[in-house]
Amino acid sequence: MSQTFKNIIYESAEGVAKITINRPPLNVLNIEALMELNMALEKARDDTDVRVIVITGVGDRAFSAGLDIKDHFPERIDTALNTFNRVFHLLASVDKPTLAVVQGFALGGGCELASGCDMIIASDKAQFGQPEISVGAMPSVATVLLPRLVGRKKAFELILTGDVIDAAEAKRIGLVNHVVSPEKLEEASKELIDKLKDKSPVVVKLTRMALYQTIDLDFKNALDSVTDIYLNLLIRTEDAVEGLKAFLEKRKPQWKGK
Repeated sequence: MSQTFKNIIYESAEGVAKITINRPPLNVLNIEALMELNMALEKARDDTDVRVIVITGVGDRAFSAGLDIKDHFPERIDTALNTFNRVFHLLASVDKPTLAVVQGFALGGGCELASGCDMIIASDKAQFGQPEISVGAMPSVATVLLPRLVGRKKAFELILTGDVIDAAEAKRIGLVNHVVSPEKLEEASKELIDKLKDKSPVVVKLTRMALYQTIDLDFKNALDSVTDIYLNLLIRTEDAVEGLKAFLEKRKPQWKGK
C-alpha cells in the first residue's frame, strides 16, 4: 500500500510503514514537508497492520539537513515550530516503535527528527549536529531532547558550539544505537525491524507507553506508574498469558495482538 505526497514517500508493507523524506539533494524540511510528515505519522498510527515505523531520507547525501532557513523568519517561524513540534508529539504517542535510518547529514531539524525516534541506525558516513546557533537560531527540540539522550554536559557542548560529530562519536555518546557500513545499512535495519515485529504488538505498545510515561519521573513515581500499567493493562492481555504459557510449554508464542 502506498500514498502519494509531494515532499515525502509513504510506503506500508509487511507490518512496516516507511516514511522517506523526498527533497533531494539535502532533504531540507519546509512547512509543507512537515505537514506531510505529520499526516504520514497519523496514517501509520491508525493503520492496525503497521508494527514498526521507519523514517529515512532519499539518497545517500542526507537524512535531512534541517528545517528550511526561509521558515525561520519572524513571519513564518510560529507556524514552522508548531508544525515541527507536532511531529515529536506524534512520535511519542504513536504506540509503535520508531526507527530512524540515517545516511549522510542529519543536521539541525534533521538531527532532532532522528533523535526523536526511539532508535537510530546510521551509516558510518553519517554526521550529526545542531548548528543553529551559528546562524543566530536555537534548536528548540534538541534543547529538550539532547540532555535526556546524551547527558547535560555533552548536550550543552553540542548545542552551544554547533559542532558536527560523526556516527562513531554519536554512538559513543548514546545518540545512535548501531553504526554500520553504507552497504550493510538496509540489512542491519531489517534485522532490528524483524526483532521488533517478532514481539507481541500489544505488549510492545504497553511497554513503550511505560517507558515514555516514566522517563522523567523520580524513581518511586516511575516504578508505581510502571506497576500500574503492568497490573491493570499488560497482564490482562491475551498475549501476556500466551507468552508465559509458551515459555513453560517450550514453544514459540502465537501472538494475537490483544
